[in-house]
Amino acid sequence: MQITAAWDKRGARLNAVSPGVVITPLALDEPSGPRREWFEHVGEVSAAGRFGTSDEVAEAAAILLDRRAGFITGADLLMDGGVASALGTGELTTP
Repeated sequence: MQITAAWDKRGARLNAVSPGVVITPLALDEPSGPRREWFEHVGEVSAAGRFGTSDEVAEAAAILLDRRAGFITGADLLMDGGVASALGTGELTTP
């Protein structure tokens, strides 16, 4: 957000997409690893009740890149399915 004003003057919009757990080949190893129970619990207590997909992250980025989103600048789109909210309320704790 701090550098957005400088880039706005140059005609650029700066936005970020901050995904939470997204099911990718690497993430598929998590359920069989040492944090298996915590990983499963994250999916259960998140508002979405599941993890994200790479397609969902791509769609969010496409929305921010679209000219119709031209008024959006300096934003960080948190797309974690509600995990940060669960952490904030104490419903989920870090391992």
